Amino acid sequence: MSSPLAVVLGVGGLYVGQSIIGGLTFIALPSVLRERNLPLDQIGLLYLAVLPWAFKFLWAPAVERYRLPPTGHSRSRSIVLVGGLISAVGLILSGLIGPTGFMPLLAVLLLIAFATSTSDIACDGHAVETLSERHHGWGNAAQVGGAYLGSAIGSGLFLVLVAQCGWGVACFAMAALLIVLGLLFVISPAPPSPGRDHRPSLRQALRRKDMHLGLALAAVNVIAQKWGVSMQGPFLIDSGLDLTSLGIVNGIGGMAVGFVCALIGGALVRMWSARVVLALALVLQALALSGLAYAAWKGDVGQPLLLVLALASSSGIMALGFVALYAQFMAVSDPRQAGIDFTLLQCMDALVSMAGGMGSGWIAQHSGYGLYFGLAALLALAAAPIAAMLSHRVAARSDIRKGQREALAGVPSGQ
Repeated sequence: MSSPLAVVLGVGGLYVGQSIIGGLTFIALPSVLRERNLPLDQIGLLYLAVLPWAFKFLWAPAVERYRLPPTGHSRSRSIVLVGGLISAVGLILSGLIGPTGFMPLLAVLLLIAFATSTSDIACDGHAVETLSERHHGWGNAAQVGGAYLGSAIGSGLFLVLVAQCGWGVACFAMAALLIVLGLLFVISPAPPSPGRDHRPSLRQALRRKDMHLGLALAAVNVIAQKWGVSMQGPFLIDSGLDLTSLGIVNGIGGMAVGFVCALIGGALVRMWSARVVLALALVLQALALSGLAYAAWKGDVGQPLLLVLALASSSGIMALGFVALYAQFMAVSDPRQAGIDFTLLQCMDALVSMAGGMGSGWIAQHSGYGLYFGLAALLALAAAPIAAMLSHRVAARSDIRKGQREALAGVPSGQ
């Protein structure tokens, strides 16, 4: 049996690497482009880079069948190794292209997104099948904490390097870091290799009621949590903040706040259940976005308050909610084809994120930041009771499915 600590470290390292790319693409790059006076509606096109994450369920069955051969060790590590090398080369190409070559840069970012999203199929399947249920909390903390650490590096350290050393050096540094982090997963122990008689398929996932509920929960959570975050970087730039200051806040502040709130979220899920934590996070998000809407309408709110609101919204509150959401994702996923199941749930997240990211740029450009943040706050508030209801039903269905599996295996109930 693989060491839980080794699995958690490997999964966490890979999530850090993936999220460096996400933070660079969706948080840092919009700020860099806005400083170079690109229009907001064009900046919103960066969310096309979410496409591979939104549609990776189309190739997830093929990846999962390759990853889990009928006999022998899983091939998770080889998939992650190839994906990491492609991503690193893509970042080097991005450094050579420069931020002003918008369309070539977007094409390279799409290639990187394809590589990392494919690696993620293997990573998530590896985590679900290798970690026992009592260690799922550690896995969720590694996923969410690693994601916020990586996002802080991609959005914070990257911006500081761009401001101080230039675009090329920043991209090359991120490529080197990506390779180092990927090695944490590649050198981790391989999971057991029993014979496998289950053929992973998309149909098996989509026919289950608990998967339908999980997909709905993912969509509601993204609408409420992520739609209000995508234009916060440009808003802060337009409010007078420079790239270096924004990078320091996103980096140090985002890393500290996101990581701490991920740990708090894990503890609260154990104490109160995922349903309560999800609803709490959405209500807090509505309050933070309301504060940003007020600041945008008023126009003379001090930068310290803007930074506190933006940091709470994009790092603290989202980390709190996503620990609970990922706990539900693991509960829904069938260990025999976890790469497919977890991928489906993440694809819903990515698809809704892409639609909201592109639409948010249009709303902010044509109606102003005040209306944009106000609408996002209303969506978050309306989503809280819906998310709580869906979360409760997901947990109930997962308990039923677990009981059925235990009965078939001859395991007494409750063990």
